[in-house]
Amino acid sequence: MKSMVILGSTGSIGTQALDVARLRNFTVKALTSNSNIDLLEKQVREFKPEIAAVADESRAAELRIKVADTDTKVLGGEEGICAAAQLDADKVLNSIVGIAGLKPTLAAIEAGNDIALANKETLVAGGELVTTRAKEKGVAILPVDSEHSAIFQSLQGSPGKQSVKRLILTASGGPFFGRTRDDLKDVTVEQALKHPNWSMGAKITIDSATMMNKGLELIEAAWLFDMPADKIDILVHRQSVVHSLVEYVDNSVIAQLGVPDMRVPIQYALTYPERYESPAKQLRLEDWKTLTFEQPDYDTFSCINLCRQAITKGGIYPASANGANEAANKLFRDGKIKFLDIADAVAGVLDSTEFSPCDSLRIFFSPIPAQGKRCMRCSAADFTG
Repeated sequence: MKSMVILGSTGSIGTQALDVARLRNFTVKALTSNSNIDLLEKQVREFKPEIAAVADESRAAELRIKVADTDTKVLGGEEGICAAAQLDADKVLNSIVGIAGLKPTLAAIEAGNDIALANKETLVAGGELVTTRAKEKGVAILPVDSEHSAIFQSLQGSPGKQSVKRLILTASGGPFFGRTRDDLKDVTVEQALKHPNWSMGAKITIDSATMMNKGLELIEAAWLFDMPADKIDILVHRQSVVHSLVEYVDNSVIAQLGVPDMRVPIQYALTYPERYESPAKQLRLEDWKTLTFEQPDYDTFSCINLCRQAITKGGIYPASANGANEAANKLFRDGKIKFLDIADAVAGVLDSTEFSPCDSLRIFFSPIPAQGKRCMRCSAADFTG
């Protein structure tokens, strides 16, 4: 019986991963949450993990009381999350949102645990650090994002990256496909949270609306597949059936298709290299009739090229872009800035960033003197003047 740890078990990816755990009868050794102890308590009682960890230490203390009648040990804070990541398990699924997912990923690597990665920021901000250490420890990083899982699956059997002409990430286009910048001046948080195809958490749904998610995925793909940014393209595919493609040097193209259901890539990452019956619906192509592909509108959705610039420059630039977006995304959700201010914030921080290498945790979690790194501590005033 396979065993797993789920970091971020109360979020969208985490709850769907537990759907897979139920279906496949996995042993769940640890569960973690930022603060949602009501749902976490229910999960603890169902799955009986060794450890339940809560990032918010005051909420951890509350959970400790709630589950005192169980054998589950409750831990709090970042140390507790990292302790959960280091339990001996077949896979550690990291679905923590934001830069907070980086340290637990590294903790899992140090323990020698293979990782099912749904936390973009781990590779966007810490790609060099994470991939280098994973290679040193012999740890596999398996993608959970539907696009990267599709690339990973389409590369099976490839003789090597020298045979790959380009990777093609598909994008749904989000809720504002076809709109101009003028159209987006006054969009509301509620409008931006209405994704046409996928059910996701609030942060990633806003990232999809700005198409920053596709820029972050470009950076992530560069690290996951050791591919330069100029060999990674993006196509808008509104139906979200073709999840991504690989074009080979002989002009053959291999793609992975399926209904838009995150349980498919989650299960593949957790059970790789085996395949099993899935809880997702069967894809019937005759029901779709038409599949469309278009170039993104890079003028309206400028975050994509900002991310391409960041990974091309390297060093601290991807971390700066990620940090600026993470802060601006939250400020928009909190009603403190406008939708278009998110991309402007990312551009502004990148303009003020000075190059430095990004090969140490000190870059992310120690006092930040360089002006470009102020993005990790943004406030509303930074973006609203």
